[in-house]
Amino acid sequence: MKIEIWSDYMCPFCYIGKRRLETAVQRFGHQDEIEIQFRSFELNPQAQVNSGKSIAEELAGKFGVSVEQAKAMNEQMTANARTAGLEYNMESMVPTNSFDALRLTHWAASFGKMKEMSERLFSAVFTESKHIGDPAVLAGLAAEVGLSREEALQVLEGDAYAAEVRRDEEEAGALGITGVPFFVFDRKFAVSGAQPEDVFMQALEKAWEESKPFTVLGADSAATCTDDGCKL
Repeated sequence: MKIEIWSDYMCPFCYIGKRRLETAVQRFGHQDEIEIQFRSFELNPQAQVNSGKSIAEELAGKFGVSVEQAKAMNEQMTANARTAGLEYNMESMVPTNSFDALRLTHWAASFGKMKEMSERLFSAVFTESKHIGDPAVLAGLAAEVGLSREEALQVLEGDAYAAEVRRDEEEAGALGITGVPFFVFDRKFAVSGAQPEDVFMQALEKAWEESKPFTVLGADSAATCTDDGCKL
């Protein structure tokens, strides 16, 4: 089974949804037969790399609320994250543009490190309040998952893997995805948002059942023929 996750590193619900899916997969089993692929989706392509604002100020401007109201929203999000076993530090989160982090994830995928890179970036943003718009920070995170810091900097200095990010975003548009996180199971079923773990379990079970070409009835393989002959 293949599960594709469209997400953005600036999206707090994306990390929560990712963790809930992962927990559901552990409960479900068959981990060796489930492939998870992370897809790029920029919530705000126009976001500044260095806005100079706190996350509360950013949210206040975006939603037309007071900074105090935005702080209350962040407290609610932090409580939500705890239900998924995550510790958020929203008050010190650094708003930035996520495009380079998404490019870096595609580069990491070329070394089989997409899963590790994605997890490290989410943790860096929401738990450690790191500035993932800073190439030096991104390169350091790449090194932490076993990749070359120097090669990561070279990737970030150019436009490598920009096409891969754009391709993911175009595909999201073609699939009608307008918000993240968005989870697609074998291109047959989808879950929108950071749903409860049981919703992911239902999706896993349904997709798993649909992935089987047919169900074999009968206790044994009697009355069949193979290259070795016929069995009565």
